[in-house]
Order: sequence, then structure tokens, then C-alpha cells
Amino acid sequence: MSTNERTIRALKEILLKPGNDTCADCGALDPGWGSCSLGVFICLECSGIHRNIPEISKVKSLRLSHWEDHEVQFMAENGNAEMKKKYEVAVPVYYYKPTHKDCQVLREQWIRAKYQRKEFTEPGGNITYDSGMKDGVLMKRGRDNGQFLSRRFVLSEREGTLKYYTKYDAKEPKAVIKVDSINATFQPEKIGNPNGLQITYLKDYSTRNIFLYHESGKEIVDWFNSIRAVQLHYLKVAFPGATDAELIPKLTRNFLKEGYMEKTGPRQTEGFKKRWFTLDQRRLMYFKDPLDAFAKGEVFLGNRDNGYSVSAGLPAGTHCNGAWQYGITIETPDRCFLFTCETESDQQDWVKHFSDIMRAQMSPQEYTMEALLRHRH
Repeated sequence: MSTNERTIRALKEILLKPGNDTCADCGALDPGWGSCSLGVFICLECSGIHRNIPEISKVKSLRLSHWEDHEVQFMAENGNAEMKKKYEVAVPVYYYKPTHKDCQVLREQWIRAKYQRKEFTEPGGNITYDSGMKDGVLMKRGRDNGQFLSRRFVLSEREGTLKYYTKYDAKEPKAVIKVDSINATFQPEKIGNPNGLQITYLKDYSTRNIFLYHESGKEIVDWFNSIRAVQLHYLKVAFPGATDAELIPKLTRNFLKEGYMEKTGPRQTEGFKKRWFTLDQRRLMYFKDPLDAFAKGEVFLGNRDNGYSVSAGLPAGTHCNGAWQYGITIETPDRCFLFTCETESDQQDWVKHFSDIMRAQMSPQEYTMEALLRHRH
């Protein structure tokens, strides 16, 4: 057996140790790379981020690189579970740990925070996001002209608000957003910037979108986790008996699905028009353009025991004049909604999401939301 074959076999055995079968940083299965300076096994995408921090991490392919005996020994003595105890011992409960599905900026800043800045190695350490206040400038997309302009944002734990100002020294904010109504989600493709962040909040029971970015990846991820920290503080006051495990899912969340479908109007004789759809928990919102500030409308998806259903296809006799053929019918207690998708796989994916939501039990807050939205319509 050659030295190289022996090395590969030794590394394969080390991979069998608990924790080494997934990427140490994003949880992707079957990591094919290792950092022989940190002692962790990582996936291809995270290895690219590690390679950008050469003073901290030296990465090698488990199959293609030459490994020295002492490097293999180092991997055997350490590994993902051991290094987690060192580098993740003090991760705040609200801090968003990215998965392999998340965008580059979230994963890069998580990796840099862990190994380069060592933010989570000391319990009780001074963490940026915990200050209860954040004040700074972000680039915000104008609602009407689409230009990004610098705006001052102020996040306050004491007030439970995020405010923004059109001028840095303005006395009055342009908007005061309650933290309990905020969602924040990274949207680099949609916004056209690798550090693009979408903030969604309720304004007079309508969903309002604002689109932001900052040139610094660290700064935009700091804002994101600071919002989550303030939200958790607010929720702990609002629900004093609740555990962290119950409250964390109420912080920022990724949308379940987004994309284009065509839809027709309530009489179902109007033409099918292409719209951008965002599925956020039980709310299916539709927009003329993905970067619109306000939704043109929304559909509440309740429980199937309360008169909500979804099926693939359109009712017999539907006049379908759109470009797309793969139909979806949603029945609610008030009306029937008809949509068409471009591909069958897209249709099936939307239908699966809608079915899963309609099967899930509704919370008291969701019943309140349903009543408000039905009353509005």
C-alpha cells in the first residue's frame, strides 16, 4: 500500500468519529476537505472561505492533497466535536448559525467570527451584538426610483424599535419599526449585492419591504444579529415563561419559497398576469416586481380543517390565456385563487409547501392574523 493510500485510509477512519461526517461550519454532509491548522473537516464551499484566511487556516483536500503524518495526527487528536467545544463555547442563543443553504456573506462572517476574531471562545465575553443599541449608516433602496442612498439606522433595545432617518442629523425618523414585527433575510441575488439584506415589517397591517446593503460583510451581518438579539430581549419580556428554544423560531426567518407565478383576478375571467410571489409562513404575498416596497395583495393560508385546500391544476373550463400551463388552485373560505407555473417541478414544489402549511396546526397569533386579513379584504 502506498503512503498516499495509507493517508487516505487514515483520514477516512478519522471521518468516522462523531461530528466529522458533516462540515464543521455549515453542516453539509460528507466534507471533502480539512483544515490541518484548525483540526476541522469542512465542505468545498467553506474550504474556499478558509482559503481566504491563510494566516488562520491551511486547507487540504482529503483525497487529492499530500498530508504529512503530523497533520493526520493533528486531525485525529482534534476534529469537529473537539473544536466546537473550543470555538463555539459561547455562541449567543440568538446568533444565526448558517447552514449550507445560506448565502456566502453569512457563512463567511460565521467562519471569521469563530476562528479569526474568536468571538465565541470566552463565556461572558464582550460581544458586539449584545450592546442593546446600534447606530450606523446603511445603503437603502429608494422606493420610487430604485437608487441606493445612505440612510442612518438606529436600533434600540430599550425602545424595541428600528428607526431610519433620511438625513444623518434629522430630528424625526422617516420610519419607526417595532422589532416584534420585523423579519430580516439575506437576499443577495434579488438585491444585486452580495451583502443585500431585506427587512420586512408590518405597517398598518400591510407588509412593507426595505432593501439594504453595506459594503462590509461584517457590518451587515452584525446588524442582522443585533436585530435578532433585540428581538429575543423583547420576546423574553413579552413571554416571561417561555424557553429560549420556544422563542428562537420567532426571530428572523428565511422565506419558505419565492419565485414567479401567473395569477388571475377574483372573477377568473381576467388575464393571467406574471407576479413575484413570496411565501412567508402562512402569508403568500404577490408583487409586480421582486423589489416592490408593498405587496399588491396577499393570501392567508389557514388550516385545511377550516376550509383551506390546494390542488394541482385549474378548474374545468378555466380560460387560461397566460404563457404558463401548470396550474394551482387554492380554496379559502372566501374565494378561490388560480395560479400557473412555468414548469411542472415548480408547480409541485409550490403545492408541497402550500399542503404542508395547511396541514400544520395554527397558533393563536395566526388566528388573529387570519381575522385581520379577512376583515381587510
